[in-house]
This record gives sequence, C-alpha cells and structure tokens, in this order.
Amino acid sequence: MVMLLGKKVGMTQVYNEAGNLLPVTVIQAGPCVVTQVKTVDADGYNAVQLGFEDVKPSRVKKPQENHAKKAKTTPKKFVKEMRLSEKVESEYKLGDTITVSAFAENKFVDVTGTSKGKGYAGVMKRHGFGGFPASHGCERKHRAPGSISSYASDAGHGGNLKKGKKMSGQMGDCRITAKNHKLVSIDEENNLLVIKGSVPGSADGYVVVRTAKSHL
Repeated sequence: MVMLLGKKVGMTQVYNEAGNLLPVTVIQAGPCVVTQVKTVDADGYNAVQLGFEDVKPSRVKKPQENHAKKAKTTPKKFVKEMRLSEKVESEYKLGDTITVSAFAENKFVDVTGTSKGKGYAGVMKRHGFGGFPASHGCERKHRAPGSISSYASDAGHGGNLKKGKKMSGQMGDCRITAKNHKLVSIDEENNLLVIKGSVPGSADGYVVVRTAKSHL
C-alpha cells in the first residue's frame, strides 16, 4: 500500500496510445515528509504520518513546530496517517521524503477528497426527485418532497425519521473516495500524477491518493 497527500490542480485532456481523447485530472502529489512513525508498542497500532505543504511561519503553533522538529522538517498544512497491519512494520523512517515515484509500479489508484459544497438544497436538486405534475389542481407544490408519513415512525427507536430518508438538506461538502482510477502518467520532475476521470473536490483542494484496494 502506497499513500501520498496532494492537491488537485484541475482537469484537462490527453490522447492515449490508440489515439482516443481521455478526460484526466492532474494532481500535485507530494513530496510528502514522514512526520511520525507509530508502532504497536508505543501507540497501540502501526501507522505512518505524512505531511504535505509548508505552513506560513506566522501561523505556526509551538506544538506543531516541536512535532516537526523531531522529523527535521517544517510544520505542514495537510497531515494524514496511513494505517498499517499490526503484523507489518513501516519501511519508512522518520524524516523520509516520499515522491510520486512511489506509484511507479501502480496502475490504479483510489482518490479521497472533499466534494464541492452546494449549500442547502431541495429534494429535486439533491436527490433527483421528479416533483409534482405542473397541471390543474397542483398549487405551489411542484418541487415539494411529498408524503413522509411512511418513514415517520421508527418503532422501538423513538418517533424520529428513519435514517436514510431522502429529504432536503446540506448538499456536498462531504468526504468521498473515488475508486479504481487508472493512472495515466507520472511526471516526477514536477511531482504530478495524471489520473483518468474526475475526482472529488474543487481545484486547489487537498486529496489523498492511495493504491487501489481492489488491485492490491
């Protein structure tokens, strides 16, 4: 399992070997610094903590600064852990730098990011409801959700709505993992990964790129 932290640059198009035009997402991945190596003996589980992109000196707090000093680096904006099996020890050491070359032998990746926030949305926009007929007899109810009575009683668990009922509410701005994206190319000089298809989030949004689980 390989993991890198990065930032979504945007989307573009490239031609493959067969001459077909492919929509691709460009991700600036790494270089990431190993800011901490956790072990079962010291922390209760095995993990590698990675940091990406420096924090402005004016925004650095003392605990961040001291934590980064142990790895002989500077405090990072985006920090995530890669959990390891209890039987597997990390091949990385404190202060190591991981670049896009780590994905040289990978053909498929999973990308995790935060989707674009769309604000408060109704059921037609959020869930694709069809709405009410725009005919005689329907007055100011065209985009209403309809009856929720069949979901109103959750017997034995209180009088609240059952979980999962499709209703209006916050749309987007949630953590999403897009799986099994083909890795089209790697630009080691500029720390770029070119991935087929779209990935969650807007341009400049932070993402986590991992080896695709289904292809391990």
